[in-house]
Amino acid sequence: MKNNSFKILCFLFSVASFAQPKTKKEFTTNGKKITVYTTAENSNLRITSTDNLTFSAAKQPLEIETSVFVEPSKKFQTFMGIGGAITDASAEIFAKLSKEKQTEFLNAYYDKNKGIGYSLLRTTIQSSDFSSGSYSYIEEGDKDLKTFSIDHDRQYRIPLIKQAIQTAGGKLLTYVAPWSPNAFMKSNKNVLKGGTLLPEYYQTWANFYAKFIKAYEKEGIPIWGTSTQNEPMAVQTWESCIYTAEAERDFIKNFLGPTLKKEKLGDVKIIAWDHNRDLMNYRANVIYSDPEASKYVWGMGFHWYENWSGGSSMFDNVAKVNEAYPDKGLLFTEGCVEKFDAKKYQFWGNGERYGISMINDFNNGTAGWTDWNILLDQNGGPNHVGNFCFSPIHADTTTGELIYTPSYYYIGHFSKFIHLNAVRVSSAVSRSALLSTSFLNTDGTMATIVMNQTDKEVTYNLIIAAEKTVVKIPAHAIQTLVY
Repeated sequence: MKNNSFKILCFLFSVASFAQPKTKKEFTTNGKKITVYTTAENSNLRITSTDNLTFSAAKQPLEIETSVFVEPSKKFQTFMGIGGAITDASAEIFAKLSKEKQTEFLNAYYDKNKGIGYSLLRTTIQSSDFSSGSYSYIEEGDKDLKTFSIDHDRQYRIPLIKQAIQTAGGKLLTYVAPWSPNAFMKSNKNVLKGGTLLPEYYQTWANFYAKFIKAYEKEGIPIWGTSTQNEPMAVQTWESCIYTAEAERDFIKNFLGPTLKKEKLGDVKIIAWDHNRDLMNYRANVIYSDPEASKYVWGMGFHWYENWSGGSSMFDNVAKVNEAYPDKGLLFTEGCVEKFDAKKYQFWGNGERYGISMINDFNNGTAGWTDWNILLDQNGGPNHVGNFCFSPIHADTTTGELIYTPSYYYIGHFSKFIHLNAVRVSSAVSRSALLSTSFLNTDGTMATIVMNQTDKEVTYNLIIAAEKTVVKIPAHAIQTLVY
């Protein structure tokens, strides 16, 4: 009897052990080799494999040495992706490309092997400044939304989104944002130049989000989330609408959140703020301190347009929000280099701005990072208010050629090598000449990004526990070390 009991216990233990969920592979340096990919100014290196290294025993680094320290056991946020916005402008320019160039473009962004493997997608609800003109999905004055139709988007935007999803392997985490309610719903009776949403149209506008999300999902484009309002504190010459923190809180709590739930869209994530880093702490405090509003909010989106200084751009605000509200998500939702100038297509500082922001944002808790327009023309448009900007890739519509800027390659050093559901791990640099961040992929590989902003080549140690390798990074370069 005792023997039978023992057998039963052994069987139950084996079943329980088999039933345990499989965990992500832990990182080990045993037998690991390091492949170094480099992009550097004044060279032909563009995400180019430049070295194959191995680990060796490490000693206490000297004070004069520059070292990158990675500690894989110290884990932080889960990576949700990197991508860009498919705006009307991007879709209109894409449609002008030859079939050959369209394929090249799609592969460049969305194919992990041929390109840089974008996995996030942002798009607009109705028009933005990067549309050829203002437009709406309803007739003006239609409070009941009886005339609602996304036919406008079927010409250019929806076809491009579908091709992007297909090229990415059938899935892109897609989220949306409105730039303005219709003129009749606003205090200034204008979709442009700010104004506020009138209280009597709060429910109408909340219904509008649900209509849009359902219409896109009917097209085969699943919507992961929506922000409440793009840049809710900016009175712009283009489509814009102002929400104070209290107004956004109450709109989410009393209208948007309950309406999405009622319309069986409760799984659609609501992103608060969607504006610059400067005021994000106040917005977080107001919205998250209200339990009824907070329960509907996935987290906070933010942009980078607050007085860029070249080295520090209020990254501490991101860290402070993450510190205060660790259960809420953080997502970089928009950034681009403004004031387009075709003479600066290859201006290296534009790429470095991306590298600086991405490393700092990830190190401060950001889970995903989304660029603005994925494609613009040789004028930095189209844009119906003259707000011309840079994108990582431009198309010269007079020649049909694609122009790849440094920003494209800097973004690629992250998006190509950090896999979905990777986990950020501790990464620190001993000297300020370099910047670094590291992610542990689910297959057990590590991607460490290192950036050199200086005018000189830097030799540095990559140190993990008791092992190290020695790496050289050129002046004004970014590297991804995969091991």
